[in-house]
Amino acid sequence: MSPEEAVTLVSQAIWVIILMVSVLIVPSLIVGLVVAIFQAVTQVNEQTLSFLPRLLVTLLSIILAGHWLLQEISDLFLFIFDAIPTKVG
Repeated sequence: MSPEEAVTLVSQAIWVIILMVSVLIVPSLIVGLVVAIFQAVTQVNEQTLSFLPRLLVTLLSIILAGHWLLQEISDLFLFIFDAIPTKVG
């Protein structure tokens, strides 16, 4: 395996990780920001108030994007497994 092929493989893996994390984390961050602004405006300092909306948004993200996330990770693994015979030996 040449260094260029290894870099390509690692860059594809990192790209899939970035996509998966952004789909799951970014909506939760946005909801957390909205709840934090609401807490600052109303001066409600309850720590558990932001937990439930973020949890629900994360679960909703998993429900809505779960199929796509599994397809992306499966495609990456299939690419890696298909490339093994050509790269080794």
